[in-house]
Amino acid sequence: MPERNPYQMALEQLDKCAKIMNLDPNIHEILKYPKRVLCVNVPVRMDNGKIKVFTGFRSQHNDALGPFKGGIRYHPNVTMEEVMALSIWMTWKCAVAGLPYGGAKGGVICNPKEMSVGEIERLSRGYFHAISSIVGPDIDIPAGDVNTSGREMAWFMDEYSKVKGYNVPGTVTGKPIIIGGSEGRVEATGMGVAITGREAAKKLGIELKKATVVVQGFGNVGYYSAYFMEKLGCKIVGVSDSRGGIYSKKGLSVEHVSKFKEKTGSVVGYPDAEDMTNEQLLEQECDILIPAALENQITEKNADKIKARLILEGANGPTTPEADEILFKRGIVVVPDVLANSGGVSTSYFEWVQNLQNYYWSKEEVIEKLDKLLVKAFNNVYETYKKYGTEMRMAAYICAINRVAEAMKVRGWV
Repeated sequence: MPERNPYQMALEQLDKCAKIMNLDPNIHEILKYPKRVLCVNVPVRMDNGKIKVFTGFRSQHNDALGPFKGGIRYHPNVTMEEVMALSIWMTWKCAVAGLPYGGAKGGVICNPKEMSVGEIERLSRGYFHAISSIVGPDIDIPAGDVNTSGREMAWFMDEYSKVKGYNVPGTVTGKPIIIGGSEGRVEATGMGVAITGREAAKKLGIELKKATVVVQGFGNVGYYSAYFMEKLGCKIVGVSDSRGGIYSKKGLSVEHVSKFKEKTGSVVGYPDAEDMTNEQLLEQECDILIPAALENQITEKNADKIKARLILEGANGPTTPEADEILFKRGIVVVPDVLANSGGVSTSYFEWVQNLQNYYWSKEEVIEKLDKLLVKAFNNVYETYKKYGTEMRMAAYICAINRVAEAMKVRGWV
């Protein structure tokens, strides 16, 4: 059977939700398609003096709730179908969090690991110039994603400002603080995982002071998820990175593991812990499991071996649909990526608001606002989960689609 592309998967999820919630067929039809997909070809002068043309995309799915929002990724495997699917998922993510945004996503087919900083900068400026007619603080606000960070956002913002002839900090989010970035943005995604974890634990009767946690992935999201779960009183018993994992029933100090990784390049080999593969780590004894690495980590092959009571998806798409069904039947609650890791896009929203009013908040204010926003989003999804008796993921999508559908009706689109 040929592998489904991400866009087909997004449509299958939409179909499933539409059936459960008895969605108006006219709204369903509109939601299947992005409003606009732009394909651009960007000529870049490489360091050897030759011109190389790179292809990039920007997919804008639905703006019933507000301007489009979504990251831009640089990767050799970027496809139009992938950015279309990701733009649909961004519509749901923004709607679940209650943000006044629609979903978008961008991507450029390139391998930044094989390019110099100068080549990446010329590509970034060329791509953003090429899409500048369809982005901006009132239309579409991009952000970082795979292989893009604050550095690229600074170039994007600068290039757009040159096109306009004046400073436009609200063009992108995830910028360095000095040019309009927000306090708290770096740790926001991991903090959001911990906030949704805290709320889920209350509902499930998991006492956090006695809870054990395994975190797969020790990059930005994994590290901060572990850090904030530890702050809530949990015992972190396992973590991993791309080279492998470590596990200790006695518990691990997140700070010590982080320092060890800085010195050695990996968590593997950490003293007083057992080394194991990423696959083995997922199957260890724990109360809460946080997959914060890559997609498709929990599949039909290992879903029946998962021992956690609660899964918080720090990564995007770490659980396959088949695994979702197995976990649901086993009574394991999965807080889906569109809710669990929406701390990042929520803080991006705060950054945009600060840019628009040119007034900036303290880190404490940002954290307080994020906590309030995510608690409300979690409770909405949990109530829907109880009402429909379906997986939390479907409940999150139903919440999102309801919000978008209501906006579409009010605006007279259907």
